Amino acid sequence: MNLPFKIQPSSQAFRASFYIHIISIILYITLFGNFSLFHSGYFALTYIIVSIVLENFLISYKKKEEQRSSEINILKDQENYRREFLGNVSHELKTPLFTIQGYILTLIEGAMKDNKVRGKYLNRTAKGVDRIISIVKDLDLITQFESGIKTVDKSNFNIYELVDNVYELMEFESEKNNTKLRIRNERNNSVMVYADNERILQVLTNLVVNSIKYGKENGYTEIAVDEYDKDRIIVRVIDDGEGIEEEHLPRLFERFYRIDKTRSRKKGGSGLGLSIVKHIIEAHQEQIFVKSKVGKGTEFSFTLLKS
Repeated sequence: MNLPFKIQPSSQAFRASFYIHIISIILYITLFGNFSLFHSGYFALTYIIVSIVLENFLISYKKKEEQRSSEINILKDQENYRREFLGNVSHELKTPLFTIQGYILTLIEGAMKDNKVRGKYLNRTAKGVDRIISIVKDLDLITQFESGIKTVDKSNFNIYELVDNVYELMEFESEKNNTKLRIRNERNNSVMVYADNERILQVLTNLVVNSIKYGKENGYTEIAVDEYDKDRIIVRVIDDGEGIEEEHLPRLFERFYRIDKTRSRKKGGSGLGLSIVKHIIEAHQEQIFVKSKVGKGTEFSFTLLKS
């Protein structure tokens, strides 16, 4: 038999019901002077009913309180995230803006007449403008992915050819940092995937740039392509760099999150690279992973659908 209510034993509900009925019995005897077997059965039945009603009320109230508490915590987290994000955006834009302002004011105040100083300051101003443009473009791209405006244009292509393209683009950077660029299982040079060629190029480029940037002297960056399951492959970007503390791993893909802010800004970049990587992979409905050990290196990996 399905009851229209849920029966759950509760010491609070039964205790409250017991006190209510004891008081009711005392009042009844005081007013009417007698208490028969019929009255005992009636009070026993109402005792159970009141207990059940109270129990369901307590359950409902507790659920509402938990829900309200959860909503408040979510709002607090969102507010903290919004405040931190706005602070980060302000800081990232403020630095190049103040730099640009300083150089321009110096030129206006008389340095314009010195050709050598003018050329140097204008070049540095141009770099500051490029940095602002890079931040704004990256923020716009992330916003488009988050709002669902930006979609991925999938096609079939060879992932190894894409790796070669990335390594060609990164050749100068790798030589400057004395980093060897390697491909694991290079003989197996044909693995077809179904994804957005341009966006996966962006993913691999961002991951390789990070790997080189934070790698150690005479270290390596290696890309491996392995089977993930019968429908997917997994692409791994591995280095033997300084590694990342475990406490930072869950937040690596947040916008503007930096492990060491001073060191990261000296290395350059908008602070949005990993966030863009995550959004692109999620737009493909695929997964991205990271694992790292301090002093031993880091591995970023993501899955892709086979062609």
